[in-house]
Amino acid sequence: MSQTTPCSCSCDGSQVSEEELLARLDDVIGEYRGGQGNLIPVLQITQGIFGYLPEAALQKIAAAFDKSYTEVAGVVSFYSFFTTVPRGKHTVRVCLGTACYVRGGKEVLSALKQTLDIDVGQTTGDRLFSLDVGRCFGACGLAPVVMIDDDVYQRVKPAAIAKILDPYRVPEMKGATT
Repeated sequence: MSQTTPCSCSCDGSQVSEEELLARLDDVIGEYRGGQGNLIPVLQITQGIFGYLPEAALQKIAAAFDKSYTEVAGVVSFYSFFTTVPRGKHTVRVCLGTACYVRGGKEVLSALKQTLDIDVGQTTGDRLFSLDVGRCFGACGLAPVVMIDDDVYQRVKPAAIAKILDPYRVPEMKGATT
């Protein structure tokens, strides 16, 4: 992996190199090294910096905490919050809990897969959307439910997927809770 490969965006929308991101990680490690129970907070902060947990970052963390790469990777794979693949700007989650599943959640998921041209756990090539499933969003009476970031969409029909996604495709706009 090249040290000048753009990996993440800064607040002004410009690209930040992997070298700059790893330098940020060095600062975080310096702050947290030596404390008991600091591995998970460092992994959380690292994921915030990179948008995911790349192998180079995990190796650096493992060395800093005097742990094997396998041990650190095991912690990452245990917690569903962590991801080792780049995530999209927007996370699309489809509820497949019992009520949502029975009321068409599987069909909504299928429409999302087709529209985004990705499978569950994947990210679109433009890194705009990542697709996930959940088991219950606490809105069973409004099933099926889709969440995009923190926005909740109720009684979603497969035919409405494109219309729901459109506001998220425009950089300055954000979807609204419906």
